[in-house]
Amino acid sequence: MLMTIIAIYTIFALVSIYTSVMQIGYINQAKRGEAVLLLESDFIKAGNYSVAKEKMSIVSMFIDYIIFIFWIGFGVKLLEQNINFENEALLNIVIVMGFLVINSIISLPFGYYEKFVLDEKFGFNKSSLTQWIKDTLISFAATLIFGSLVVWGIYEIISSFTLWWLWSFLFIFAVVILINMLYPTFRAMFFDKLTPLQDEALDDEIKRLMQKTGFVSSGVFVSDASKRDARLNAYFGGFGKAKRVVLFDTLIEKLTTKELLAVLGHELGHFAHGDIYKNIALVGGMLFGMFALFGNLPSSLYAELGINQAPYSVMILLLLFMPVLGFLMMPIMGIVSRHNEYEADKTGSELGGSGGALELANALKKLVNENKSFPLSHPLYIFFHYTHPPVLERLKELGVDVQKIEKRALGETCQADI
Repeated sequence: MLMTIIAIYTIFALVSIYTSVMQIGYINQAKRGEAVLLLESDFIKAGNYSVAKEKMSIVSMFIDYIIFIFWIGFGVKLLEQNINFENEALLNIVIVMGFLVINSIISLPFGYYEKFVLDEKFGFNKSSLTQWIKDTLISFAATLIFGSLVVWGIYEIISSFTLWWLWSFLFIFAVVILINMLYPTFRAMFFDKLTPLQDEALDDEIKRLMQKTGFVSSGVFVSDASKRDARLNAYFGGFGKAKRVVLFDTLIEKLTTKELLAVLGHELGHFAHGDIYKNIALVGGMLFGMFALFGNLPSSLYAELGINQAPYSVMILLLLFMPVLGFLMMPIMGIVSRHNEYEADKTGSELGGSGGALELANALKKLVNENKSFPLSHPLYIFFHYTHPPVLERLKELGVDVQKIEKRALGETCQADI
């Protein structure tokens, strides 16, 4: 059984590395061809950024594989042998959180490299080392506090119920929903400063747009995200009356009002189609599969690992294999998500009126340019990793001529060919 577990993780690692290698080769070849959507210099720069990210992903996967072998081979056993508490609940919490803390420390160099080497090189990083350390410590403290509570909850469930895996699934599913509800508030408290949108004309336009789809929000807010990152983004967070519309200040700076409304129209399209609930259902299905599988592992596996069949060992094995199960689920989730994106684009273009498709297309082009997103990808990479369709496919579905988008970017007047 142990060799089967190692073989499955090995296959996962090899497939993950293979997709990255194929993506690197595809992009390097595409860079030598005609530039698409971007100026030639930006096209090459975006390609270089994507290649650099994939190379880092390959190195990260190698390290993850070594760490996995360490934990499976003797790491969990070391934690078990060196952590001793008479209180069973405390013992389980400390062992699982010890596992998480060690993994977090190991991942710190990758986080630093991505922020202060890779993102710095390509002009994304706006954060200081002090700010990054502060953010890291806050994230670490939040993980320690809330993670301990979650581990305690699962421990109590495992200790109290025969069908513990089903109740654990329901508990974790509830936690996921709660996180979605509280995320905007938590982010505003500890990371980004959110202020009400001051542009009254834009605020009125956004509210009129929301009324068309019946979206009720607690307000439209601007995030000072530019103090950390130059990327453009926006998100709708929360549930019910607690929903918020949050715009990154970088988005307001780079997009015209009509383009910004087109982006928000796309997001409202997700709301109108109930995509957030579909995504939650998909996550629920994945979590159910995970708990059903790991709730029925044979006792012989724990004997082979040389560890006790205790709540902490079940949780650690679940955490170790979560990336594998997530990778297996990604193609299914990706197909559903890409379909939802096409539908949201359609709704966003319709909400924008006769020129809505062109405005959304222009916004997508700016997002590609500002976020250094290479517009071409290997089909295998898309299959395993993409939650959004390639931007060229999205433009095609919108019925917008790419050449006209490029001409408009150069200051020429054009109309959508729809």
